[in-house]
Amino acid sequence: MKILKVLLASSEVVPFAKTGGLADVAGSLPLALGELGVDIRVIMPKYASVKVKGNYATIGKGVKVYFVENEDWFDRKELYGDKFGDYRDNLDRFAFFSKSILERCQEEDFSPDIIHCNDWQTALVPAYLNTTHKYEPFFSKTHALFTIHNLAYQGLFPKDEFPKTGLDQALFNINYFEFYDKVNLMKAGIVYSDAISTVSPTYAKEILTKEFGCGLEGVLKRRQDILSGILNGIDYKAWNPETDSRIFRKYSAEDIDGKYVNKEMLQKEAALKVDRDIPMIGIISRLADQKGLDLVAKIIDDLLNMKVQFILLGTGDNRYHVLFEKMAKAHPKNTSINLKFDATLAQKIYAGCDLFLIPSRYEPCGLGQMISFKYGTIPVVRQTGGLKDSVREFDLKTGAGSGFTFTDYKPEALFGAIKKALSIYQNKDAWNSLVKSVMGLDFSWKASAKEYIKLYRKIVGA
Repeated sequence: MKILKVLLASSEVVPFAKTGGLADVAGSLPLALGELGVDIRVIMPKYASVKVKGNYATIGKGVKVYFVENEDWFDRKELYGDKFGDYRDNLDRFAFFSKSILERCQEEDFSPDIIHCNDWQTALVPAYLNTTHKYEPFFSKTHALFTIHNLAYQGLFPKDEFPKTGLDQALFNINYFEFYDKVNLMKAGIVYSDAISTVSPTYAKEILTKEFGCGLEGVLKRRQDILSGILNGIDYKAWNPETDSRIFRKYSAEDIDGKYVNKEMLQKEAALKVDRDIPMIGIISRLADQKGLDLVAKIIDDLLNMKVQFILLGTGDNRYHVLFEKMAKAHPKNTSINLKFDATLAQKIYAGCDLFLIPSRYEPCGLGQMISFKYGTIPVVRQTGGLKDSVREFDLKTGAGSGFTFTDYKPEALFGAIKKALSIYQNKDAWNSLVKSVMGLDFSWKASAKEYIKLYRKIVGA
């Protein structure tokens, strides 16, 4: 069978630059694809955070990562914006990046079967392949897959900036780029790509609805025959309590006492009462409405009046900073509020907590529930997107299931799921059995990579 040649294009890639889950996907999926025999390469901008000499590096077992250099556009501390908002020249920056992707293919004499584009920052690549580069022999067999990681972020710009794309002004119309009198790069990626994917099967269905379609549901419905959903995975080399040097003590499903040692050490570090019998609830999140924190805000006082401990790590909207700071003052004995980014503390929370809350309004995939499984921390999630695809309601009678879920986006529904979890927590045998069970679940990239390979071959065959 012909070896597939794939170039994965992403605006962020672990370990070089990260703002969210896109970077984790772009840094992990290629490794799994490479191990399955794909000739996979990656391309990203060379930001200030990329401490590499030259214009490429390798990750994993020899996967090449190409860097696009331009000091004016990319030599900045942040990737997309600063405290004042998005960078005003983002269209210039990512139009340049997209053009450079195609130029780099030619420079490296790498004619890919698939350019796997990710989110709005690379959405111009399929547009260029179908317009300015349409008749270039070098790209005659190159197809574009466009993966939507979060439809809410679409790359919207004023219409008078359209010339920055370098495309014919006639393309600024309702069939291609125009979206309520603005330039919409996400829309262009959807329209011009040979196939579209999202990061979970349920999210692929949700974005066809008005509730989750962010105004693009009509465009997506017209292309739903080429739309699919493939659940993200996680890298167990990075997330594994048996090898994690950042946690207090390594442990496994065969040694879950080590998990409770981590719990006690986390309680001590967070200045909470050291008692392994007190249920400890954690949140690691961007502090935004999408993440369901408005639901948490409505139940938090009732929750903290129960015998529980609560630890939060994250930054985001100022109103949530204010809210959680007030909460910390009102409940100093059983809360630890950490309004910052701290990768080491994140690992300790995954390892030390009993429950992990993800009450999202919507969640394209979510990695937190998969990570918490590996650390034996039981997720409480809303049934949406990838959360619905990866967390099954626990049944005490049969022992089946992997967490606690709710459907209605209401505070009482979230509180009900937490209370059910806390009641089962009191049954130590059932709880420890559940902990061991979820630690054995497999959400590695291998299964997802096989699905991507199937999709790549389908696109090339078509």
